[in-house]
Amino acid sequence: MARILGIDYGNKRVGLAATDALQIIASPLETIHAKDVLAYLKAYTQRESVEAIVVGMPRRLTGEATDATPHVIGFVRKLQKEFPGIPVHTVDERFTSNMAQKAMLAGGLKKKDRQDKGTVDRVSAAIILQSYLESRAI
Repeated sequence: MARILGIDYGNKRVGLAATDALQIIASPLETIHAKDVLAYLKAYTQRESVEAIVVGMPRRLTGEATDATPHVIGFVRKLQKEFPGIPVHTVDERFTSNMAQKAMLAGGLKKKDRQDKGTVDRVSAAIILQSYLESRAI
């Protein structure tokens, strides 16, 4: 089976996660600069088979768009243009940063590592991807 990629998009940093080949578990992959994300994804899709891409969509608690939402929508459009054969899905990303912090604390990461925004972005991407996997199973 092909992998599924998860993306926590930000204007500066992008957290990436990927499933295992059986699409059971999402694992943090990389944190890269936003300007390099498309090149990274092109290289990744050349060496790995990718079935779908899941992008976290920022929303307020009320479900309304945030200031970051238009940037993510623009990024999703770029993905659809660059990878026309790969479906791009969006997932509500409310609370993922908070969940990532809790997961890192529960996992025993040191305070210094938990404060690294790149680590938070990678773990957030994994949470976004895992929530997508779980929603498919229902």
